[in-house]
Amino acid sequence: MKALAAQKTALTGNYAVAYAVKMAKPHVIAAYPITPQTSIVEKLSEFVERGELNARFVNVESEFAAMSVVYGAAMAGARAFTATSSHGLLYMYEATWWTALSRAPVVMAVVTRTIGPPWNIHVEHNDILVLRDTGWLIAMAETVQEVLDLTIQAFRIAETAVLPTAVGLDGFVLSHSTEPVELPPQELVDKFLPPRRPDVPLLLRPGEAVTFGNLPSDNRDHARHKIATVYTAQREAKKIVSQVDEEYGRLTGRRYGGLVEWYKADDAKNVVVCMGAWCSDAKQAVESLRRRGISVGLMRVRFIRPFPEEEVAKLDQYERVVVYDRDITPLGGVLGTEIKALLSRARVVNIVAGIAGVDFDAQNFYETIQKALDGSYREVEFVV
Repeated sequence: MKALAAQKTALTGNYAVAYAVKMAKPHVIAAYPITPQTSIVEKLSEFVERGELNARFVNVESEFAAMSVVYGAAMAGARAFTATSSHGLLYMYEATWWTALSRAPVVMAVVTRTIGPPWNIHVEHNDILVLRDTGWLIAMAETVQEVLDLTIQAFRIAETAVLPTAVGLDGFVLSHSTEPVELPPQELVDKFLPPRRPDVPLLLRPGEAVTFGNLPSDNRDHARHKIATVYTAQREAKKIVSQVDEEYGRLTGRRYGGLVEWYKADDAKNVVVCMGAWCSDAKQAVESLRRRGISVGLMRVRFIRPFPEEEVAKLDQYERVVVYDRDITPLGGVLGTEIKALLSRARVVNIVAGIAGVDFDAQNFYETIQKALDGSYREVEFVV
């Protein structure tokens, strides 16, 4: 129920992140520019400079330093945020493991972008997916409104699950596109996201000597810790993601489905699976196909970590599952590979498309879904 009026405005995806972070009231922001993320931290620096956000804004010399700053800040009990893209995320990769395995609830926006060579600044999902085995929670937004809402939710999720959380938004497609959005009132965000409780297991305190991350006396302790963080904690986070989405929905009227969103799938014989901004194009294609009598629905993956195993298992009830990946591995796509591993009955077609920023719109979805359903495609199909 909406107790307070929302402010309607128009924002790019990057500015939606910045406004959401402002409303979350972080203590520390680490900033290093990289296309197409830069305008997030630029806008946050404006908020800090104008006195609209009381936060320590730290200009660092690299993305590795950015992750190190927010890692240390989070371990000291601060609410911390940073943002990056592509090669910047790869540069901070070592520190992302330390952040996750230390259970530091950092929130990071990843504006997805192709990894080179050759040099390319356009959208692809391989960058954010390098986090998938580290212990980070990873979400992908479809719209600018969801970018804003998901960023606010991410702070609550990270601090409840005590795990770092990455919010993915497609480079340029969302980051630089302007859409109408509703900004929830600050009072509502304060109710939803109270000041952070320092729940990190190991905290840094001035004047208190502490050591962590050093060599354990028994390597089995290290193994148990990694299992608890990368496996057990991820599974426990599933319920937290759903609960946070439900509570946010009660306050704002906007629910997104938790780990996944089902779209016109209840009566369908076949289903399309995808994640990110191009899901809007896929939904248009699904609607067009249904008008022609083709029985198809859609499952949008909102969180690739924790992996929605229970929801993915439901895909076995469909005749064909068409999984779209905007990333590439030697086995096809990440999403397609992980979904195939859980299914035994449904036929899965994995379509790798849109990589390196190649345009892929509703018409492309319409045509490729048809080919996947009529048997024209192999188990893994590349569309360029």
